Amino acid sequence: MQGVGFRPFVHRLALELELAGHVRNDARGVLLEVEGPDGVVARFLERLAAEAPPLAAVERVLTAELAPRGERGFAILASAPGGSPDAPVAPDTATCDACLTELFDPADRRYRYPFVNCTNCGPRFTIVRGVPYDRQLTTMAGFAMCARCQAEYDDPGDRRFHAQPNACPACGPSVRLVDAAGSELARGDEAPRAAARALRAGSILAVKGLGGFHLACRADDEPAVAALRARKRREDRPFALMARDVAAALALAELDDAELALLQARARPIVLARRRAGAEVAAAVAPASPDLGLMLPYSPLHHLLLADTAVPLVMTSGNASDEPIAYTDADALHRLDAIADAFLLHDRPIHTRADDSVARVVAVGGRRRPLLLRRSRGYVPADLALPIAAPVPLLAVGAELKSTFCLAKGARAWVGQHIGDLRNYETLRSFRAGVEHFERLFAVTPAIVAHDLHPDYLSSAYAREREAVELVGVQHHHAHLAACLAEHGETGPAIGAIYDGAGHGTDGTVWGGELLAGDLSGCARVGHLWPVALPGGDRAAREPWRMACAWLVAATGPEPELPPALRDRVEPGLWRAVAGLATSGFAAPQTTSAGRLFDAVAALCGLHARVTYEGQAAIELEARVDPGTRDAYPLPLTEELVLDARETIRAIVADLAAGASTATVAARFHNALATATAGACAVAAGRGGLETVVLSGGVFQNRALLERTAAALERAGLRVLTPERLPPNDGGIAYGQAAVAATRAATSPAPLSSP
Repeated sequence: MQGVGFRPFVHRLALELELAGHVRNDARGVLLEVEGPDGVVARFLERLAAEAPPLAAVERVLTAELAPRGERGFAILASAPGGSPDAPVAPDTATCDACLTELFDPADRRYRYPFVNCTNCGPRFTIVRGVPYDRQLTTMAGFAMCARCQAEYDDPGDRRFHAQPNACPACGPSVRLVDAAGSELARGDEAPRAAARALRAGSILAVKGLGGFHLACRADDEPAVAALRARKRREDRPFALMARDVAAALALAELDDAELALLQARARPIVLARRRAGAEVAAAVAPASPDLGLMLPYSPLHHLLLADTAVPLVMTSGNASDEPIAYTDADALHRLDAIADAFLLHDRPIHTRADDSVARVVAVGGRRRPLLLRRSRGYVPADLALPIAAPVPLLAVGAELKSTFCLAKGARAWVGQHIGDLRNYETLRSFRAGVEHFERLFAVTPAIVAHDLHPDYLSSAYAREREAVELVGVQHHHAHLAACLAEHGETGPAIGAIYDGAGHGTDGTVWGGELLAGDLSGCARVGHLWPVALPGGDRAAREPWRMACAWLVAATGPEPELPPALRDRVEPGLWRAVAGLATSGFAAPQTTSAGRLFDAVAALCGLHARVTYEGQAAIELEARVDPGTRDAYPLPLTEELVLDARETIRAIVADLAAGASTATVAARFHNALATATAGACAVAAGRGGLETVVLSGGVFQNRALLERTAAALERAGLRVLTPERLPPNDGGIAYGQAAVAATRAATSPAPLSSP
């Protein structure tokens, strides 16, 4: 991987072993020649991968013997021109300890310089315009290095040797603080100091980070957080927090070793963890949630702000509700002027916007490990292997919510950063721009474009616009199954329990609680959740009370009583009308959605009749689970492997009428679904002679459900695979589509578009 200090490492190693030759970047990776005694060259090759720099990823070492030339010395040569780009581009990486020491050392020439970096840290993906990764192909091209920076850049023994963003206060980017009208308030080192004073006083700031803007305010200031929530039009979704260091994070949340390791990882994701009792955090930061989303500073500018304010900060995406984050100064000043009181800007351009990544820790397979919920800054554009190489270049365009795309060439696939909901025009523009950038960056001209079967998805419409390509339709839940198999390097077959909100089924209905048996080329539906009406279509996802009504119609009859928890939230006449839709099927398509079942249970418990963001009702239902409750509601399994939750709903209604707490109901429901799912998978696996089960889909972001289902499957002697390098939600769909399209193109004589 280029830009990670690999060539100076090779140079130092060769000099230590007294070998001659040279090393250079080319479009495919790193090319080197070494000349010396056989045994010494062998030791060189052994140490090449074993002692590589911390950010380097040595995928393979290919060698060929050459006739000795009698060379003297070892040189680092300029990058080789031409060729087809195939070298991985590094993700943006959090500031390393050595650079942090310089940042806070008054004697260092980079003291309090907001752009300190080296080959072990700093911006990469968000500033790259092309490969090979050289300064002239980054957004640092406009900054000529001063003599001292150039000397570091040219010295193979310096950790800044060929660090492309290398700079200092004399020659590099600068920072300034402006008001909402763009008038300058402070410049240079005074800018972050003035920004910190404003934050401490209760102001809301827009802060330009690595991949876009954040909106920041004091996390312990209730009026400031409430004002940010109102201005951003974000009613309930929790805000992320940034803590100065591990000690500050531990004062806010209960973090075990796995969560601390994830928090401090080079990617610096937002980590969801249990809020510590007595944590000094405004109630408006995460209403109705026992968890907090925490991250540590990952750029020098963030470190300065957190050090100068000396309090944790809300650090949320720089956008209004449902828009992509702002990433240019002009865009931020235009779109965030009604939200931010001031703007902390800098003149190093961001080429590619990238939101913060989000993760949590789950216990699966006897270990606690990360589960990505949003894959973006810090992870993208690290490539993933395809188990079956694509015989021609291809593009997969994903779904519509939590949108990503994937390009593939040969055995390598690149999944783009989280983009968002394509139904927003600016987000769709960002999607198109992202695809074009990746096509240039990795020299991929797709011959195949894979897409979801849903005819109305804007990603599928984009696929149909592409010229001179073969279109490959991939069923939504098959793509989830394939993504998990492929990231584990497997081709299947396996059983998949794929639970999410909605996906277009091959029978024309809305799927979402599916048991599949299949591999990378195809699958069959072998079971599912009991189908119920989806009254009002997509509106039911925004109004969970509709799903409570639909499930009550299915469980108790056409005229269900309005539940007590909803009587002051739903007008009786409207309830009867929706019950009529659910009974007649008019404007109420059938769905097997597990996500909508969670909505129904949450509404019956009185958590939400209406939601303000996707998954809110299910998230809050999970948050209420009593960990000490081990019993479960009945959830029968039919001979046809249909999970009949009607009896579950009747038991929940009876429990609530008897005065059961929401915590008990939530726990018994999760236990029921986990137990029933594991049982159904075991039966399906036995019938198919299979031993592997995949758990994926957005509903399996739910830690309680995932852990309990996986544990039950393992007790049954089955092998469980869950997503690890990609999210289980629709953020992994594009990679699954790519794996399916590659497999069909390489192995199947059937038409590629078959589901």
